[in-house]
Amino acid sequence: MSQVKEFNDYRAKMNERIMAQDNKVLKRFFSLDNQTYQEGTISTQTKEMLGLVASMVLRCDDCIKYHLEKCHEMKVSTDQVFEILSVANMVGGSICIPHTRRAVEYWDELDAE
Repeated sequence: MSQVKEFNDYRAKMNERIMAQDNKVLKRFFSLDNQTYQEGTISTQTKEMLGLVASMVLRCDDCIKYHLEKCHEMKVSTDQVFEILSVANMVGGSICIPHTRRAVEYWDELDAE
């Protein structure tokens, strides 16, 4: 099973489980997250690129994968992704290098699908 399919299947399964609990705070947080990335004065594409930088700096591999997929859907180019990763490494430091490796591997898999 590809990394992309495995990640998306797990994410969907667990999000469904979380939403089934009917917890008002979690539902509102998920809604706020969704609203944050909607088109506004800043484009959705730019917001996803910002999310990718923040995820890299915070070293959240799940978030990195999510934002990479969104960037891929929004036709962010490979060259742009490498610039985004460059900014993240500058801000986050060398601790981001392992996440950069995994991000590039995931991006390549997205491109191959």
